[in-house]
Amino acid sequence: MKRLFVAIDFPENLKKQLSELCYGVPNAKWTSKEQFHLTLRFIGEVQETLFEEIRGSLFSVKVPPFELVVKGIGCFPLRREPKILWVGVEKNEVLFQLRNKIERKLIGLGLEAERQKFSPHVTLARLAGTSGSRLEHFFAGNGLFKSEAIGICEFKLYSSFLSSNGAIHTVEESYKL
Repeated sequence: MKRLFVAIDFPENLKKQLSELCYGVPNAKWTSKEQFHLTLRFIGEVQETLFEEIRGSLFSVKVPPFELVVKGIGCFPLRREPKILWVGVEKNEVLFQLRNKIERKLIGLGLEAERQKFSPHVTLARLAGTSGSRLEHFFAGNGLFKSEAIGICEFKLYSSFLSSNGAIHTVEESYKL
């Protein structure tokens, strides 16, 4: 069994910028610089035969290369104790086209449709026992974060192994746009 997800990786300079945001929130488990990515679709655990089908079928997903701007900060869920601190993504039509084509391809292979609406973000930290009021200072200091536009010319299929030190991500395949 492999635990899979599809994502866009970031250049080192953006990962460095994002890592510089990772401070000053009590009870935050910060994402390591190497782990920053934009998840397009979490797949979950699949058998080896389905993994090979997914790996091969994603080569047919095509959109033109595009630029992406990472900006804004927020948390999930909105109305309860926050669990995820994230940086958002500026609205981008081609990003949504890419995500939707990947989703249709996976549904065509027999996977269930993703239940949650696609909300593009980069996880900065996982939170435990951090009230919204404790995040106010972080938001005040970082809320206007905005990256330079980065060129996106590929997406990747990752496997993820959950260890006691956190998830270990491995690129299984890269797909050029």
